[in-house]
Amino acid sequence: MTTPRISVALGTHNGADYLAEQLGSILAQTRAVDEIVLSDDASRDGTVELAERLIAEHHERTGGVVPELRVLRNDPPLGVTANFEQALAEASGDLIALCDQDDVWRPDRLERAFGALEARPGVELVASDARLVDGAGAPLDLRLFETLGIDEQAVARLERAPFDELLRRNLLTGATMLVRRELVERARPFPSSWVHDEWLAMVAATGGGVAVVPEPLIDYRQHGANQIGVTKLGLDGRLGRLRAPRTARNARLLARAADLAARLPAIVMARDPDAPRAVERAVADKLEHERVRSALPAGRLARLAPVLGEWRTGRYARYGRGPQDVLRDLVQPV
Repeated sequence: MTTPRISVALGTHNGADYLAEQLGSILAQTRAVDEIVLSDDASRDGTVELAERLIAEHHERTGGVVPELRVLRNDPPLGVTANFEQALAEASGDLIALCDQDDVWRPDRLERAFGALEARPGVELVASDARLVDGAGAPLDLRLFETLGIDEQAVARLERAPFDELLRRNLLTGATMLVRRELVERARPFPSSWVHDEWLAMVAATGGGVAVVPEPLIDYRQHGANQIGVTKLGLDGRLGRLRAPRTARNARLLARAADLAARLPAIVMARDPDAPRAVERAVADKLEHERVRSALPAGRLARLAPVLGEWRTGRYARYGRGPQDVLRDLVQPV
């Protein structure tokens, strides 16, 4: 069997402060990468020039020809999702590792992720836990899965029935993902209402499935300027969510559900024309759930009856956080 080529899809935007450390960790992998596709979103801090210099210095030291660096420049910027979609689309590898500009990979990140794919032939996406670190790289004594509420049972559900689990909420983070190129081809074009990694996970969940490495394979840097980051909410944070206006968030959830219902069944049927219609029914039901939530009246007392009616359908539990979403819908201001 031929050894699969591995590409890195690296999205950058003014990332010069951290990029050298990240590139160093990529070049130090125990499973070498063949190609780095750097899609830069209108950086003004020398990000691209830094990457080109570091790769040239690596080639000079090693006398090697890999990894090849391919640079795509966007001006004006495309935004996070479209920028990563561009990098993924241009990657030529059989496997593609998604990469943020400010993280640091463990030396065996690719080796472990590749091993997880080999262990479950047909799986299209593998993701892992991550160690959270601050801007200086110091550990925050938190893991990514901990902040997301992912325990052993959630990991088991993700591997056994990923579609059902991801219909409730996204649990997989792009910075930890290794995907098959076929997944990217099936998933494109990415809907603008979805973040790239969430969409890839959903498409994989209805295809070959996902695998999870429960150990942290990267340091996931949290420095206050992340385009996408994570937080572990304390009591004040939870109360803050209940006080936050609901209109924009529910409109966003409705748009995502509409795109899901419009796109996902066709993707499933294109892969397998004889596939059962369960996905189509589920995404239509989720869309109806978000329509009900988005149409709730402004007055809190007036919401009580429609929220109770929606609770009785079971959709709060099937397509969201259950009691947490019920409470949000009852108390959040417009």
